[in-house]
Amino acid sequence: MKSYLAAAIQMTSVPDLHQNLAQAEELIDLAVRRGAELIGLPENFSFLGEEAEKIAQAPQIAQESELFLKTMAQRYQVTMLGGGFPIPVSETQAYNTALLIDPSGTELARYHKVHLFDVNLPDGNTYQESSTVRAGSDLPPVYASPDLGQLGLSVCYDVRFPELYRHLSRQGADVLFIPAAFTAYTGKDHWQVLLQARAIENTAYVIAPAQTGRHYGIRQSHGHAVIIDPWGTVIADAGTKVGIAIAEINPQRLEQVRGQMPSLQHRVFA
Repeated sequence: MKSYLAAAIQMTSVPDLHQNLAQAEELIDLAVRRGAELIGLPENFSFLGEEAEKIAQAPQIAQESELFLKTMAQRYQVTMLGGGFPIPVSETQAYNTALLIDPSGTELARYHKVHLFDVNLPDGNTYQESSTVRAGSDLPPVYASPDLGQLGLSVCYDVRFPELYRHLSRQGADVLFIPAAFTAYTGKDHWQVLLQARAIENTAYVIAPAQTGRHYGIRQSHGHAVIIDPWGTVIADAGTKVGIAIAEINPQRLEQVRGQMPSLQHRVFA
């Protein structure tokens, strides 16, 4: 593993596939021009709209999203994470899928989100992800990159389930991807503290691409795409505007923190 720059992209995705992909391409280009070699896109990067509309368009969204990720990775010679898009499994359901692609356009890892967001919030929004999304049945993978480290995958609501990240840690994860479309209501209180907790307890970097702003109707996302170091320090924050958070992933920093706080070695229960 070498030192390199990673970018967490922040978008305001809407119910328009091609508009979203154009926005994503602009931000990928910006990240590459700033030197990023590992780039993450948020959950719902290619479509964020009503569930019924999403499922109706899922075959097209899936096909074009996967082609887009492979094209961007090849064109810019970077490793890309597509943080969540629907891949249909029936006429009424899709997997919420994160896809990791290498600079040759080859798929490295795939993860179907296992924790689904079924919540009624006091701000008037009701979320029933399970109405159109089939939960994944497998724990997320860790991809071992010689240059970029051990990359662990997850998606959004997963962040509230620390046992998933302990699994990734046991598989050797150095970097935890947590792409999200975190709600504005919960994000103001929970987003950063949950991300910092996952970084601290696993002494790992966290790369958290995010959605921000208003998408459709009253749905609004929190923003604050961040990169957090293994001590829990926020080293890049995109704020609330469309843009990127970019920071160095440094193996020496990882080694230093794990030496100072060797909690992974002190686990009593596996």
